[in-house]
Amino acid sequence: MNFSLSQMPDRFSKPRKEGITMVMDKGLTLDQSKQFIENAVPHVDMVKLGFGTAYVTPKLREKIELYQSAGIPVYFGGTLMEAFLIRNQFNDYISLCKDYGISYMEVSDGSITIPHTEKCGYIEKLSAIGTVLSEVGSKDAAHIIPPYKWIELMSAELKAGATYVIAEAREAGNVGIYRGSGEVREGLVQEILTQIPGEKILWEAPQKAQQLYFIELLGTNVNLGNIAPNEIIALEAMRVGLRGDTFELFLDK
Repeated sequence: MNFSLSQMPDRFSKPRKEGITMVMDKGLTLDQSKQFIENAVPHVDMVKLGFGTAYVTPKLREKIELYQSAGIPVYFGGTLMEAFLIRNQFNDYISLCKDYGISYMEVSDGSITIPHTEKCGYIEKLSAIGTVLSEVGSKDAAHIIPPYKWIELMSAELKAGATYVIAEAREAGNVGIYRGSGEVREGLVQEILTQIPGEKILWEAPQKAQQLYFIELLGTNVNLGNIAPNEIIALEAMRVGLRGDTFELFLDK
């Protein structure tokens, strides 16, 4: 940090297993990625190339190498893996990851229907060659998953080898653990946390109010994802009580 302040929360330093910040890159140029990295390195733990953007991103290899050279793991969005699966190209997906030096992989079933035992099989296979993040929840706002099912799915996917389970919200933050308005389904979140360790969940939280909710609930070292590149410094300030929303959160009472 740039100077000393008392009464600051114990924010874990990189490399860290808790307090993860995942940024979604939906199409930054190489120059924009370089500018982002200049500010992001101390605060970003991984970058996701959102949904299937990797297929159409110019200079993809250069972008991936740029992030990796800065010590930031990068991975393809789960939608891209689903695109491979629906075309019966799972082995091609593995080859793609190896070709680009990708060791983080997201397994999701938000766009296609995959029997859960089959999904867990993919997690098990991929966890043997890298770090797996498995996403739970549907991208269809009309598909409401009851809390007990969220717990059942998350538990099984962690047992299959996922390092983190991602609580689905899409890039807009209006499905899954959120209502269409972006409001947190608090009862669902609270129930999930009775059975699934908070440090194993990556909460997709693209909106400031959503980030604030989880920081207040689980503290400075909550895992947050789908953060916009231009919001990374603002989020880190909010994590440590240096934004109005959390200003008094970590002060001695």
